[in-house]
Amino acid sequence: MNLINNEVIYEVKDHVAYITINRPERSNAISEHVRESLISYLSNANDDNEVWAVVLTGTGDRSFCAGADLKDMNEKAQKNKKLSTPMTGKLRNVYETMFETYKPTIAVINGAAVGGGAELALACDIRIASEHAYLGFPEAKIGMGANFSSAYLPRLIPRAIALEKLYTGDTITAREAVEWGLFNKVVAKEDLVSTANEMVERIVKNAPLTLRRYKHMTVKSNGMPLSQAIRLDVGPSPYLSEDRKEGIQAFVEKRAPKWKNK
Repeated sequence: MNLINNEVIYEVKDHVAYITINRPERSNAISEHVRESLISYLSNANDDNEVWAVVLTGTGDRSFCAGADLKDMNEKAQKNKKLSTPMTGKLRNVYETMFETYKPTIAVINGAAVGGGAELALACDIRIASEHAYLGFPEAKIGMGANFSSAYLPRLIPRAIALEKLYTGDTITAREAVEWGLFNKVVAKEDLVSTANEMVERIVKNAPLTLRRYKHMTVKSNGMPLSQAIRLDVGPSPYLSEDRKEGIQAFVEKRAPKWKNK
């Protein structure tokens, strides 16, 4: 399936949904159309049994995503049009939608990930970045709120460091991000796509029901005591599946398994 609109490209290939924000002239900023498209495409990927993983990136090599389109927001403000606020309105929050996409999600960070763009990256499970990429949380400099980042960033890195970056708006370099575990890998710009593809291929070789189970468990047990989390039992059960039987048989027969996703 290939879906292309002016601002977002959606392609499914070899059990991977590739979503690309396609606004390089605006640093891949999130317009209302982009936000709606991302929510729609992520929902499609979540419900499509042929999709076993999701990759998110931006067009070009300058910006992954510059966050909210501030020019668009300014135009609305000058016209006294009401702006949307976090967790309200008729659509789901895009960062929540990404976070709760129950397939492995990989951000391929090809440049600056700023504001809402950094939040999109954080909402993904795995982040692979080029050496010139960075994360930025400039919301305090422009009177915004960083709703998702203020709740989630302190869960990923030490609280004092997270709050320093939020309070000051200072950027997090690729080197810092990989040292703190925010980026899984940092590679040369020319190696970014091949490195990401190799990672994705390794992931989708594995049992799709197990991948979905992992995602359900890690998301829904977030913040729970371990004694409760291991009793949660959410997501598809791989234990009684056809794929479990196939996986064990393939291991015994020393061949690659043929997953049925059931």
